[in-house]
Amino acid sequence: MDSTLIERLIADFEQRPLPQTVEREIRLPMMERKADTLIGMRRAGKTYLMFDAMRRLLKAGIPRQRMLYLNLEDERLANPTVATLDVALETFFRLHPQSRALRSYLFLDEIQVVAGWERFIRRVLDTEDVQVVLTGSSAKLLSTEVASSLRGRGVAVEVLPYSLREAARAAGIDSSSRPPGSRRRSELAGHAVTYLTHGASPRSSRPTSSIAPRCSRTTSSWSCCETSSSVTERRAWPSCATSCGRFCGQHQGFSISKLHGALRSQGVKVGKQTLLEYLDHLADAYLCFLVAIRSRSAKQRVVNPRKVYAVDPGLAAAMTSGGATNIGALLENTVYLELRRRYGRLADDAITYYRSRSGFEVDFVVEAVGRGSGPELIQVCASLADPETSARELRALDEAMLDLGLRSATIVTLHEEKTLETRAGTVRIEPLWQWALQPRER
Repeated sequence: MDSTLIERLIADFEQRPLPQTVEREIRLPMMERKADTLIGMRRAGKTYLMFDAMRRLLKAGIPRQRMLYLNLEDERLANPTVATLDVALETFFRLHPQSRALRSYLFLDEIQVVAGWERFIRRVLDTEDVQVVLTGSSAKLLSTEVASSLRGRGVAVEVLPYSLREAARAAGIDSSSRPPGSRRRSELAGHAVTYLTHGASPRSSRPTSSIAPRCSRTTSSWSCCETSSSVTERRAWPSCATSCGRFCGQHQGFSISKLHGALRSQGVKVGKQTLLEYLDHLADAYLCFLVAIRSRSAKQRVVNPRKVYAVDPGLAAAMTSGGATNIGALLENTVYLELRRRYGRLADDAITYYRSRSGFEVDFVVEAVGRGSGPELIQVCASLADPETSARELRALDEAMLDLGLRSATIVTLHEEKTLETRAGTVRIEPLWQWALQPRER
């Protein structure tokens, strides 16, 4: 590898301004001797989270000369190898020798294109005072595998599309004022409805950058198509995989038997075990998340229907056939994603749904991990205006509260806000914008 090209790439990066970014609520751990590995769906904003991290370093007084950034899919690097990485790091230290004496920061984008990169990263972590940040996602190596390839030397950082708060920030809407005035409340409520149907792909909210070129397609369905293509290419899936993914986008509660029957009715011949593999691969690609029933029995968690949520509400809307939009389902999808952001990597075990002894269902039970209290019950309903709907939702919460010994629960709606008392305790009813924009615990 010619170091002259590397010198030019380093100079280009240091001389160009960082692209404009929307401040994310995701924080990189930056643990000593560990590599932060950003995992998530393609086009979810992993590269721009790198740039956001660089901005934070600059604000903390770390100069650009202590940061090395390489986009390993840059065509000028041709087919980069481990030798390319080694030359890049040594060239960087030669140009900025003070960076070797101080902590430096190595940002490697799309690391999966380099065969054997894991050994290079482990060696650098062992021998240099370097903080490493990686991204990787493709048909050859899913981002979750990038994290696991480091064998304990990597810290996975989950990157989802914008939250409602981040999307508001990208749109220039101030969501920090508490309490908001009437005009701001209306603005936030309207923004929440738009968020449900259009989603929040970071690509739709950032200006073009010379450092990170963007495609002109800006909807979250672009991310879906690109990721689906990667997974299909990787697994050589037949067309029934597409039918499986579309079914998942249209149904939030289903069993394997229900999915199997639906596909067979369409003339698709596929076994149940194959369907399980498809769902696992869709989850690996961060297209969807599966939520099990709350039960101490592993068998019950397997045999009961699992609920599925898309990685972005706009993706769920895009996958709905006929142009129809189920606002209630999109609202539930959005609430799940917000809960996942709040609980991070613990979300797979911390979030379940609940079925009472009478068969009534509560959408989410969130285990209060590390907070010294019992679980939190959250029901989702677009509107409680219909008396029958209101009675059903409240009865489900009331029974669950009695079953679990809880004195409070929450219903997230589109617009309604009030507090009700049931025989079990207090039910808070909050509109989505208010619930999702609550200050988070750090």
